[in-house]
Amino acid sequence: MVSASPSAPLLVFDFDGVLVDGMREYWWSARRAAQSLVPGLFLPEEAPAGFAQLRPLIHHGWEMVLMAAELGRAAGDPASLLTDYDGALQPALERWGWTPRQLQEALEAVRAEAIASDRGRWLALHRFFPGVRERLAALEPEGVSWAVLTTKGAAFAAELLAAADLKPVALYGHEHGSKTDVLRQLGPRPLWFIEDRRPTLELVRATPGLEAVRCFLVSWGYLAPGDRQGLEGAGIHWLEPRLFQASLAHWP
Repeated sequence: MVSASPSAPLLVFDFDGVLVDGMREYWWSARRAAQSLVPGLFLPEEAPAGFAQLRPLIHHGWEMVLMAAELGRAAGDPASLLTDYDGALQPALERWGWTPRQLQEALEAVRAEAIASDRGRWLALHRFFPGVRERLAALEPEGVSWAVLTTKGAAFAAELLAAADLKPVALYGHEHGSKTDVLRQLGPRPLWFIEDRRPTLELVRATPGLEAVRCFLVSWGYLAPGDRQGLEGAGIHWLEPRLFQASLAHWP
């Protein structure tokens, strides 16, 4: 439960691409999950360039496993996937005979095993974006509450937050429902939602009941080409590091 003054905004942060850069871990875990499903599947230890190109389009963790396998099949060339990413998902699932749930469970099994066997190594595959930890730590003295809303499993986000000694008032993972559903549950208090995925923000803006949510797209996240264009017309604010570090009164 979130408890704070009903008139004060609750800052709701996406996790990957907003608070944490986990690109190294994404490939590390996705590669192992794909290989657990297809023993002998060759995937390079270092993420191919195509994986970074696809990352802005990936919404759920299971998609990372699928994309790792697809990049292996296509020798690392993401061209066809970039052309119509959403349209490529179902044919790729059918090609491998997988389901999203199966892929998500494989990914989470890899992460759980990594934390159990060598937590320090797993944590070291991530880094908080510059200034993020300090800014989050300063919110409480300012009387501002913040929460995390992610498509990552909540337990894994909690591990990273605990290691950084960060304590949101609430943490919601993919198991708590869609982001729009969670945001509805957090109302009617003012909500400021900070994301790095423009399609997610556009969905929030188009969802009945969430018209009052103030949406921010961070400049430092996993952005796709053209994500900054036309934001004002879409009702989305551009958030740069300088403004992120400023008091909320100066946010756009």
